[in-house]
Amino acid sequence: MAQRRSSRRPRWFVIALLVILGYFGSMIVSQGLYLSHVHEDQALATERLTAAQAENDRLRAEKERLGELPYIEKLAREELGMTGAGELPYAPGKRSNGN
Repeated sequence: MAQRRSSRRPRWFVIALLVILGYFGSMIVSQGLYLSHVHEDQALATERLTAAQAENDRLRAEKERLGELPYIEKLAREELGMTGAGELPYAPGKRSNGN
């Protein structure tokens, strides 16, 4: 009888040990997946930050150029269709087929 009791205890110990190892193994896997997602999010955020910084630099350069008269004149001509003093605006018309 003494041998039966001693053989049962190691079985429960092994089962409990396997359950504990399984639990910690699943925790390690889930934490690894979580860290993987965090690294992906960080990479995307870094990419967005780089794009925003480039856009910011472009806008700062545009702001500096807006203080220069030749650049303002260029924008007025190209985007607003304005003309200088004594100039006539050119608006291409439709071609007629001789009618």
